Order: sequence, then C-alpha cells, then structure tokens
Amino acid sequence: MKTITIGKTLISVLSGDITAWTGDIIVNAANSGLLGGNGVDGAIHRIGGPEIMEQCKEIRKLQGGCPPGHAVITGAGNLDAKHVIHTVGPIWEGGGRGEAQTLADCYRSSLQLANEVGARSIAFPNISTGIYGYPKSPACDVALKAVSEFLREDRQDNRLEQIDFVCFESDNTDLYVQWLEHYV
Repeated sequence: MKTITIGKTLISVLSGDITAWTGDIIVNAANSGLLGGNGVDGAIHRIGGPEIMEQCKEIRKLQGGCPPGHAVITGAGNLDAKHVIHTVGPIWEGGGRGEAQTLADCYRSSLQLANEVGARSIAFPNISTGIYGYPKSPACDVALKAVSEFLREDRQDNRLEQIDFVCFESDNTDLYVQWLEHYV
C-alpha cells in the first residue's frame, strides 16, 4: 500500500478486489445502459445482489441511463459499503476524441456525488482500462491528476477523508504506486 495526503484527504493505492473493500462508496466502472456487464461492473452487480440492478433500472426509467463522464448513485446491496456510484468511462479510440476529458469527468463527477451524500471514504477501480481499452499508464495519469485537482480546489463541501484506488491487476498497482508521488 502507498499513501499520500492532499489537504485533509489520504489517497491510497491498494491491490485487490474492490468488492471486498469496506467504506462509504464503491465506484463502479459501468456501461451507459446501467445493465451490468463484465469485469468490475459484473462483479459489483453479482456480489452486491439484485437490489443494485433494480435501482439502476429505476434510474434508466428516469433518465435513460448514464452518459460517459457522468455518474449516478445507488445503494450497495450486499457490498460492505453504503452506496455504489456508477460512472461511465470513455471507450478508447486513439486519444483524439476527448477520452482524457471524459475519463477525468468520471472521477470529478464521482467525487462531487460522494460529497453530496456526505461520504467520508470512496474507492475507485481503474476506470476504462479493461474492455474499453484505455491504455493503463495514461489512464493512471488522468485519474491521479483529476483527483488531486479536485482536492486542491477551495471546496467547502469536501468531506472526503480517504480515497482509495483499488487495483485488481498488479501492473495497475505498480503504475499507481509509481505515479502517486508526482501528485503530492
């Protein structure tokens, strides 16, 4: 584990399964239809149980899903968290179609939503680096930059004390540990 502090918030890199994480909010790398899928999305729905899917279906009825870069929130079902924030990352198309901005928006919109519900802790997976094909090193840079910039803003609403990047694959863990010190 590697940890830095920005303001009053600890940022840590952890290796493991995000569905085993304990805290206020687990972030899900969802698809725009909010209908579950593979990877972290499938694991969160499978372990969290049908309550999460039912709430996602209600969100679909109200707003038709979730566009890339945005986030919505549900309960956490059987997960050891209070909520799941579902955010939709960009599909990598070579980097010239605003993918970095959309990915940064995923982190910012998730952090904003976490603050709106008064969360003190949040865990992020490596958004868009699986089936969506975003290269891991640039995705790590975007994630850490977006989070550190968010924390450095003069925000009266920031209640977050702990932000964890939970990396399932060891190469992602190594990248986040290596890059984390650049954002202190």
